[in-house]
Amino acid sequence: MPFRDMVLAALTSMVWGFAFIATRVALDSFSAPQLTALRFLIACLPVLFVPRPNIAWSSLVLIGLTLFAGQFLLLFLAFAAGMPPGLASVSQQMQVFFTVVLAALFLRDLPTARQCLGMVVAFAGLALIGLTVGGDLKPIALALALAGALSWAVGNVLVKRHARVPIFPLVVWCSLVPPLPSLLISAVYDRESFVAAMVHASWLSIAAALYLGTLTTIFGYAVWGRLLQNHSASIVAPFALLSPCTAILAAAAIFGEAFSPLREAGMALILAGLAIVVMPARMLAWTRWRG
Repeated sequence: MPFRDMVLAALTSMVWGFAFIATRVALDSFSAPQLTALRFLIACLPVLFVPRPNIAWSSLVLIGLTLFAGQFLLLFLAFAAGMPPGLASVSQQMQVFFTVVLAALFLRDLPTARQCLGMVVAFAGLALIGLTVGGDLKPIALALALAGALSWAVGNVLVKRHARVPIFPLVVWCSLVPPLPSLLISAVYDRESFVAAMVHASWLSIAAALYLGTLTTIFGYAVWGRLLQNHSASIVAPFALLSPCTAILAAAAIFGEAFSPLREAGMALILAGLAIVVMPARMLAWTRWRG
């Protein structure tokens, strides 16, 4: 991989890591459905000049509902229920393992022995985190975050079935889907309307929403998609490990987020499982030899 693409891969992962911080800030002014709607109202603006990808509307809607609406609405609800940003960033990495399982069930893409080992390690880490439920981590928050990761995985499998569709147009046009269901949910459950929330929102929350809609969604998905099209997934995927690492460090520095030893062990196991799954076998062998 050229040095420029390595920088882009690292930068994209760090942008996604800071998205968990931006989400926490934006939710100070918006409810979870309102923030979901605003994020994708911003992200869908390029439809004005980007042609619709060659994909059926039904597929477009399904991908938009799972990869975007379901994933982020559930994640934002988890934040609203008290999910700490650093822990949220690690919990979302469970989408990798959910994707492997769903691909095996529906695409007959059977996991390798190494992927199975990584999933066992990661689910052991999730079990340790489950033992810390209570206090600053409510069961509903963890459940919502994992449901968001599962929705992301379903979206991944749907996208995999349309592997030849260009990523950027797909991201932009799928972004048309989340605002409508999110605004409908907001109209039913939120005390303050979306327009009122926009009027009363702090400039910091607005800036955070703009970050989520532009850098995180449009820039992040477009760059990552191009990298995956130009390079082997085994080369690009390990850079995703920078995302939770960035979020954990940023959450500790900005919000003073701290973890108990048991939760730290669980997070470490999830990241270790992710590393086993996404890193090339040769790299893992080199790491063991160096150790």
